[in-house]
Amino acid sequence: MNEFACEARRFRQQKDEFERQARQTAAFFLISGIDLADALASTGIERRRIAARIARLIERERLKGMRRHWSYDLNRHIALKQALDRLAAHEPLPDEAGSQRETTRQKQTRPQHWLRAG
Repeated sequence: MNEFACEARRFRQQKDEFERQARQTAAFFLISGIDLADALASTGIERRRIAARIARLIERERLKGMRRHWSYDLNRHIALKQALDRLAAHEPLPDEAGSQRETTRQKQTRPQHWLRAG
């Protein structure tokens, strides 16, 4: 009987996971117009383009929230973030830390003459 209970529990967990993914896929398509299954299957430049688009949608939603806009939706914000996390977890995106270090280095070597008034 114990084996049957474990199998039933495992089946229920798989079913719950499938339902969660189906809800997330449908919500993400309604929000962004991007098919999540296609996005997860993409690679290279296409994946980076999709990730950048999702990041921009998240930023727009964050700005709506900061401005207390009437159309801000926390659930939309969460769904976008979950989709971006899932996309990043499925296949690692390029090293963003390296690009941030490069940006910091560029800022440090930037000429300071633009700070002077006059």
